Amino acid sequence: MPNILYGVNGEGAGHSSRAREVIAHLEAQGHRVHVASFDRGYRNLKDDFDVTEIDGLRLAYVHNRVRYRKTVLRNLLHLPQTARMVRFLEREAGRWDLDMVITDYEPITCHVGHKLRLPVIAIDNQHLLTDTEITYPREYRKEAAAAKLVTRLMTPHADAYLVISFFTARLKKKKTFLFPPILREEVLKTAPSAGDFVLVYVTSPAAELTDLLKTVRQKFVCYGFNREGTDANLEFRKPGLDTFLRDLSGCCAVIANAGFSLISEALYLRKPYLAWPVKRQFEQVLNAYYIGKTGYGAYWDDLSKERVESFLFNLESYREKLADYPRADNSALFAKLDELIAGSGR
Repeated sequence: MPNILYGVNGEGAGHSSRAREVIAHLEAQGHRVHVASFDRGYRNLKDDFDVTEIDGLRLAYVHNRVRYRKTVLRNLLHLPQTARMVRFLEREAGRWDLDMVITDYEPITCHVGHKLRLPVIAIDNQHLLTDTEITYPREYRKEAAAAKLVTRLMTPHADAYLVISFFTARLKKKKTFLFPPILREEVLKTAPSAGDFVLVYVTSPAAELTDLLKTVRQKFVCYGFNREGTDANLEFRKPGLDTFLRDLSGCCAVIANAGFSLISEALYLRKPYLAWPVKRQFEQVLNAYYIGKTGYGAYWDDLSKERVESFLFNLESYREKLADYPRADNSALFAKLDELIAGSGR
């Protein structure tokens, strides 16, 4: 069975969440998997898998906005560590006797795979931007161009791209394949219910949002604000996968940033979604735009009392659209991955 180096982007929790499912499948097939990740990816996977900590690309957020100058400066300062990490992984690869690299939007492992002339398979949702035909508002052309450039640079020249998406799109490249989102086994087994509260999630604390939600006659359960307790109609809770999934499955709707993993889980559980994308992060803008385009919820760059109340007023129409959402498990992507590994000749 092949020895596989699996690179996982550590930004946020989504990459490691789906990588966990893929790695568990690979190990169940008898493959030996060596994981490389950083930040939340490393912390989320290290207790259950063979994980090496590496340096990686990190985005800088200020007031719910991606700050590209700070992001560039932060990562330029880490270039020496990145170069040392490439050399380190090359040496480890020789010890591991690697046969293949799989990368979830993680460039160092992709680079190591190319240097060692190993097959490289990319699994992510970002290549939806470059490898499929999509639409988006014209005012985001510059952001789209920047996001596409970054995507091409992150994991270039892979032998296959397994792209996941919550909506369908026409493929433009022969070595790209489109699949439903990879979902946690816990989500696949969850039976949703419709409670009396709205789940709120933000990537970074947003005081303006809490002030706004206090003016709306609705109960909100809030995550991501670095606080606990009750304030008027808002209940703040600490992060926790089990607690969060319980609230996600039991809420009547979701108001959140437009991260791919949360959207995928919410739609699978048929939860109407009000998307408030992180500013200047085009991937989130695209996700939010397609939430509105598919009718699964609403999308606004900026929230107001009127927009939140309009979303809540129209929940039933969103639920009607979600009734036709194609709920699927991970079997199609796993089958394609097994086929690619078997065909690699290693």
